[in-house]
Amino acid sequence: MSVFRGDVVLVDFPFASGVATKLRPAVVVQCDAFNSRLATTILAPITSNTRHLGEPSQVSIDPSTADGSMTGLLRPSAVKSENLATVETRLVRRRIGELSPALTAQLNRAIKVSLALT
Repeated sequence: MSVFRGDVVLVDFPFASGVATKLRPAVVVQCDAFNSRLATTILAPITSNTRHLGEPSQVSIDPSTADGSMTGLLRPSAVKSENLATVETRLVRRRIGELSPALTAQLNRAIKVSLALT
């Protein structure tokens, strides 16, 4: 399956221990040039646990808004850029939506915070 930066996908996302995975939504954050030539992609997980929203490393998605409805998510969620993972692209089950340009800009800022980039 081909993936593109900003795609919201369902994927078997690995736990930090590497022992197991959980089917969950995630956002493709790797650039398209690498997505087209590598068998892996870099993802930011999405969670419906929004109790830590407000962290500068997270992006809020509300599916009841125009931007949020593009993602294909069913409930208010948060993209967690502090928990990026490299995953084999074959583990991506399907694309459910995409980030709007506004949400992509927010995610770019969140990734910079997570990686302490200026």
